[in-house]
Amino acid sequence: MNQNKLFWLTRIRLALYYAIVMGLILSVCAFGFYRAVFHAHVVALDSEIESVAGTLHDSIELKLQSPGRLEPLANKLFPNLDNCGTGENNCIPQQPHSKRHLLGIVTKTSYYIRFFDTSGKLIANAGYYPEGLPDVFHQQTWQFLKDSQGKEYHQITLSLHTQNYQDWGYMQVGRSLEEFNHYLDSVKLILVLGLPMAMAVIAGASWWLSGLAMQPIYQSYRQIQQFTADAAHELRTPLAATGATVESALLMPQMHEEETRDILQTIQRQNQRLTALVVDLLMLAHIDRQVQKLQRETCSLNDIVSDLVEEFGAMATAAGIKVTSSIRVHQPVNIIGNSDQLYRLFSNLIVNAILYTTKGGEVTVFLDRNEHNAVIKVQDTGIGIPKHELKRIFDRFYRVSSDRSRSTGGSGLGLAIVQAIVLAHQGKLNVQSELGKGSTFTVELPFNTPSLKSFYSMQY
Repeated sequence: MNQNKLFWLTRIRLALYYAIVMGLILSVCAFGFYRAVFHAHVVALDSEIESVAGTLHDSIELKLQSPGRLEPLANKLFPNLDNCGTGENNCIPQQPHSKRHLLGIVTKTSYYIRFFDTSGKLIANAGYYPEGLPDVFHQQTWQFLKDSQGKEYHQITLSLHTQNYQDWGYMQVGRSLEEFNHYLDSVKLILVLGLPMAMAVIAGASWWLSGLAMQPIYQSYRQIQQFTADAAHELRTPLAATGATVESALLMPQMHEEETRDILQTIQRQNQRLTALVVDLLMLAHIDRQVQKLQRETCSLNDIVSDLVEEFGAMATAAGIKVTSSIRVHQPVNIIGNSDQLYRLFSNLIVNAILYTTKGGEVTVFLDRNEHNAVIKVQDTGIGIPKHELKRIFDRFYRVSSDRSRSTGGSGLGLAIVQAIVLAHQGKLNVQSELGKGSTFTVELPFNTPSLKSFYSMQY
């Protein structure tokens, strides 16, 4: 229960951390996107205003004769020109709601033009001139203004000269930012509404991803739990047998020599079983911890196969089983590896084949090679393995048949050690089996791997 709570809290923390990080990244991206949109539209707006102002400036400057005075011809250039209320004697009232062209540029109630003399006094205005716009002159090239209603405008200021190059005054061309601000408000609204929705999606994705991330950890934890339970069970059996034997011996008032010998032999067998189990566990731990630190040397698989077939010949004969080898290559098959582990690898496969082959059966060890790998097969005519259990036979402490494994003294670590050694040598392991007809274990060990190349370079 505590472990499940720990995994649950860990998953919540992972999901929360992921959601926070992604939320911050998304917020920064949203802010950056908004700033990019804002900058792009400001640049486009400045370019548009500058283009309009440049066209108007070049057109009007050719008509100016006296400083600070608009010529009557200006009314033709600016149909909406209005200088009433500016102190001019020749008052030209603005025509309301005019949609006539302004030097070929359609105003569309967005643009306005203002004229100031050299002292900064407003002379006239044209186009769509908003009410309440400050008349105070500022000589900055670019300005953002607000009228009495709070509406924003953006304008550019350009100097004007007469035909004889005297300073005439200034012309300001500006436009309303209502459309621009409306677009930015729409972008803000989309971001403000979209961000919580995106965060909700991120939260769901975070929970799902944290679950995926926790699965290997949870499975590893479950495997450790199972491994600990299995190891404790395997250790408890010989310890219990030894304890029971010693306890029964202590209860006997006196023992004959034969009884003493039987008790000592029983204790010795259980001690050997414990020793073998501990050696297997230490070997697995060593392989798991130091896969890249194997002491490698040139190993002759021909010699290993021949030695093991000869070594287990007596064991097979006692069980009424025939063990043979079939070397299908004429030249020596050598690889770079750890000879002790390779002996253990093939001895485990041969012993496993002998133990699960009935009397009168046969175990054959084949040695072959292909372009890149040495190929070793251990084939038996034993009881076989059910198909649904083939994927689990390499699990530690797993037995296909518990009763038979118990009777043969196996701990369920033999094939786990085989797989670990094959992986340590960067090889491949495959098994084919048919229930009641036997099994074939195939090991492929590479001739050339990165680690082997480095070994050769050090040796030669």
